[in-house]
Amino acid sequence: MDQIEAARTVIETITRMAQEQRPLMLRVVPEGGATFWEHYPKADARDEFCKARWYYHVHAPGDRDPDEHGHFHLFLHRTQLPEGLEPKVWPPQREEARAHVTHLIALSIDTLGIPRAWFTVNRFVTNEFLFPAEVMIEHLPAYNVDHTKEDDCVNRFVTAMVALYRDEIAELIRARDAKHAELVAEHGEEAAYEKASGVEVLSQTPIDLDAKINSLDWPEEEMA
Repeated sequence: MDQIEAARTVIETITRMAQEQRPLMLRVVPEGGATFWEHYPKADARDEFCKARWYYHVHAPGDRDPDEHGHFHLFLHRTQLPEGLEPKVWPPQREEARAHVTHLIALSIDTLGIPRAWFTVNRFVTNEFLFPAEVMIEHLPAYNVDHTKEDDCVNRFVTAMVALYRDEIAELIRARDAKHAELVAEHGEEAAYEKASGVEVLSQTPIDLDAKINSLDWPEEEMA
């Protein structure tokens, strides 16, 4: 999916959600509201073809920015990477990391259901199999969650957002690895990627969706 196609999908899905008066969070969390820290859906939204996945969750007040409702964590499955490719960092307890995923990026959503920021997290946050930045960047086009059992509008929106912001996500993943290098120098190899480092968010950037869409090289007939 190129950026123009991705932008069309983002516009279409956001417009549809507005017309139906059902923003992102109401399509993901229960009607009564989210339980803090729970995954929605509970077993993650998994694409039936490529095994990429997402889940949404909400942090408790005081542990999130005031204008954030919640955020998506987006993952590739290890089978989407070359066979035999060794992770940069393994989960300490591999038998407890049965999902066999590598974290791609997180997408923060504001209280109106509009994307507000991208960010990366330290390895321990999602118990991932951590692969180097350039491996993840090379496989960004493999991220597709159009065919999970969850809301179609949400699935297509998430897939398109990754395609639309591929360049920004690549820079965030590189910044993630640079921050990891700083943490290794400060805390050592074992602690740098774990809770002992005291660092959860490694890189982040705000989202201005209108500015992004307006920056694209649209066909002339769509600019009229």
